[in-house]
Amino acid sequence: MNPLRNFRLPVATAPASHTDLTGCPWHDVKAMLRQVGLRPTRQRMALGWILFGKGDRHLTAEVLYEEATRAKVPVSLATIYNTLHQFTEVGLLRQIAVDGSKAYFDTNVSTHHHFFIEGSDEVLDIPNAEVVVGRTPAPPEGYEVARVDVVVRLRKKD
Repeated sequence: MNPLRNFRLPVATAPASHTDLTGCPWHDVKAMLRQVGLRPTRQRMALGWILFGKGDRHLTAEVLYEEATRAKVPVSLATIYNTLHQFTEVGLLRQIAVDGSKAYFDTNVSTHHHFFIEGSDEVLDIPNAEVVVGRTPAPPEGYEVARVDVVVRLRKKD
């Protein structure tokens, strides 16, 4: 028996587009998944609705797992990781590496950078225009620079 067979999420009334999924209606998640070539399975749709239904944000797999559990979405942590990586591969999410042990996923895929607040493990957006990157190194033969990500680490003053 499929535990998601009878799972239903409420449909928001505000329309949303692929690039602005604040208040993301259920059918828009389905269209968004199809647009990037992913089959809209119930688990992907449920996780997509949880991810994109709250606007731009940064979260870890563990936070998404907690939110899915609270929403009564029966899903394993392994499925969460797989889905986050699938969404990242097709451009629906950006992965932010802030240290070797924790990865954050950003629902805002526009060009921008990040503050990482040490101690609270919070990630905040920095508009792209506020960061000026100097000369980037020449990539090795056969490669091109895809993107430059800047993470500025912050801590409270003593």
